[in-house]
Amino acid sequence: MDWSLALISQGIAATIKHDPAGAGWQLEVSAQDGQKAFQTLRQYHQENRGWPWHNAIPLTRARFDWFGLTWGLLLAWCFWLESVNPDFKRAGIMDTSAVLAGQWWRVFTAIMLHADLAHLAGNLSIGVLLFGLAMGRFGTGTGLLAAFLAGAAGNLASLLLNAKPFYGLGASGMVMGALGMLSAQTLRWGGKSGASLKQRLAGVAAGIMLFTLYGLAPGTDMAAHLGGFIAGLLLGVGLVFLPEEFLHSRKTNIASSFLLLALLAVTWGLALKHH
Repeated sequence: MDWSLALISQGIAATIKHDPAGAGWQLEVSAQDGQKAFQTLRQYHQENRGWPWHNAIPLTRARFDWFGLTWGLLLAWCFWLESVNPDFKRAGIMDTSAVLAGQWWRVFTAIMLHADLAHLAGNLSIGVLLFGLAMGRFGTGTGLLAAFLAGAAGNLASLLLNAKPFYGLGASGMVMGALGMLSAQTLRWGGKSGASLKQRLAGVAAGIMLFTLYGLAPGTDMAAHLGGFIAGLLLGVGLVFLPEEFLHSRKTNIASSFLLLALLAVTWGLALKHH
């Protein structure tokens, strides 16, 4: 098959045939193309000498944590609360004037709010998938906590980079944070896998490509997306070098889940108290 592609690239028609009697696989070309075909195949082998045809890929499968659906349901519930009580949205929205006046908790509470149903659906459509993959890779509680912190970092970037006054809300920074975390997975491919630096950076390059496609859409808070992605990438770099046993241990994930719940309780308690 490789030979046939090389010949086709030079305009030489070739037919792949199999002889079950023992001759094996063969390529058939016309007599007038025979000499050119042999020259092409010799050149093909010369140019590809030493090429690593088969590389071992240590990450053979991705683990999806279905608990990520629970976070999606929580975001949907918060959207219902803000639709029946507008004060809920006003209490938690990322108002730059209020944040600069000391209401720091808004960089966290704004993650749970959305402008409309289309905004929520857009974040959930890709967010649930990325949350589940990040939680499957880094642990249920640890992965979700890290993605949430990346989302808060995205809101901080929005605070710093956008013109003021500015109002921001939505989980898109957290979604980009999960993407950044997943982009760091291949950095641990070294050691016994023999992966080159180029191969280990492939995951980061793929993550940057996806971020460019989804995170830089016109009309969105690109500052929050960029901040969330960079924060997620940095958190992923730190987490990916921790032992798998530690990341997926029950104690680690219970502690991370407790911290996340405590952070939600404290920030929303302050938001509702000061509104």
